[in-house]
Amino acid sequence: MRNTWSCVMVATLLAMAASGADWPRWRGPDNTGHAPAGQTLPKALPPQLKVVWKLAVGEGLGSPVVSGGRVFYLDHQKGREMVHAVEADTGRHIWSAELDEVFRDAQSVPGPRFTPLVDENRVYVQSCRGELRCLDAADGHVLWRTNYVKDFGAVFIGERGSATGASRHGYTGSPVIEGRHMFAAVGGTSGASVVCFDKTDGKVVWKSQNDVPGYGGLVLSTIAGARHVIAFTAEAVIGLSAADGALLWRVPVKTALGRHVTTPVVVEDTVIVASHQAGMVAVKVSRTDGDIKAAVAWTSKESAINFASPVAVGQYLYGVGPARNLFCLDVRTGRQTWSVDNFLKSGGGRHFASLLVIDAHILVLTDSGELVIIAADPKEYREAARFQVCGTNWCSPAWTDGRLYLRDARELKCLSF
Repeated sequence: MRNTWSCVMVATLLAMAASGADWPRWRGPDNTGHAPAGQTLPKALPPQLKVVWKLAVGEGLGSPVVSGGRVFYLDHQKGREMVHAVEADTGRHIWSAELDEVFRDAQSVPGPRFTPLVDENRVYVQSCRGELRCLDAADGHVLWRTNYVKDFGAVFIGERGSATGASRHGYTGSPVIEGRHMFAAVGGTSGASVVCFDKTDGKVVWKSQNDVPGYGGLVLSTIAGARHVIAFTAEAVIGLSAADGALLWRVPVKTALGRHVTTPVVVEDTVIVASHQAGMVAVKVSRTDGDIKAAVAWTSKESAINFASPVAVGQYLYGVGPARNLFCLDVRTGRQTWSVDNFLKSGGGRHFASLLVIDAHILVLTDSGELVIIAADPKEYREAARFQVCGTNWCSPAWTDGRLYLRDARELKCLSF
C-alpha cells in the first residue's frame, strides 16, 4: 500500500510540475520548433555555454524531451532499444525500461530514432520496428501498448529491395495529442495509415487511409475552418478530419523509396513539406461552397530539403538546402530571400541541422555539433554567436528556461546560457 501511495504521489507531483516552459515532445510545446512565448536569450551572449551536467548514453538518433522536472530519452543498450528518465536539474538516473529489439541499417548509428512524447503523467515511446508503448512517467511501467505490425498489419521490411517510407528505415515520426486523443502514423493494409487512439487506454477511436507512413511527425492545425491531422506519408501529403479521420484532401508526392522526412509546416492556409527529390512543395488549402480543397501553390527544387525539418517565423521559412546551405524563403512566393552556401561543414554527407526559434533568434544545431545563433531576419543573414557543443548528431534540442538539452552518439548534456 505504501509503494502504491508513493507512486500516486510522484505521478501527481509530475503533473503539477509540468508547465508551459516544458519541452514535452518533438519540436516543442506547440510542435512548431518555437520556444514558449516570453522565453528569451540573454542580451549579452557568453563566450561559451556552461555544462550543467552530462552523462554517458548509448547510441541513438532520437531527441530528448523535458517535462515535470525530468528528461526522457531513448538509446541502444546491449541490443535493446531503451527508455530512460533522469532529473532535469542534475542528470541523476530515475528509471529505465526496455522497449524493443534494436534496429540497424546502413544509414547511421544503430538504435532508436524516436523522440518521446509526454502528456500529463504518461510518456509515449515508439520503436523503429513499430512497437508503441504508453508508460507511467513516474516509474516507467507499461500502461498500454500496441504493435503496428502485429495489430494493424503494417509492413516492416527494413533496408531491402524497394521498401518505402517507415517500412524501410523504421518508425520515426512523432504522434500528436489533443484532448483525450493521440494520433499516430501506423500504416497497414486495413485502412490504418493514421490511427486515432484514446490516449489513456489505447483503444482505437478511428483509423484512416492505406498509405505507408513517412518519417516526419504528424501535425494538428485548423485550416479552412476544419481541424486537421496532417501527414506527410511515403506517397502524399494528406489532410484528415481530426474528428473522424475522413480524408479532407490529398496531394500526391512521389519519390524513389518514399524518403519523406520533414515534419509539415503550416503557415496560415498553406502546408509546406519537402524532400530531396521532390523539392519543397507548398499546398494551399481552401474552402469553396462547403468543400475543402487543396492544390499545389508552388514547388522549389532550389529549396529541396533532405531531412532537416524547417521552421517558420511569420511568413518566412528557414531551412537547410541541397547545397549544405542555410536559407530563408518567402512562403507567399516560394522564393529565397537569402542563402548562405556551405553553411554545414563539408565531408561526411553533412546535410542536417535542427532549428529552434527563441524570440527573435533561431538556434541552429548542425550535425557536426556546432550551435549557431542567428537573427530571425528575412532580409539578411546575421550571426550572433557560434559554439561547439557536442559531437556528430541528428538531434533536435529541448529548451526550457535558459537551458538546452541535447545529445550526440555518446553523451546527453544540459547546457546553460
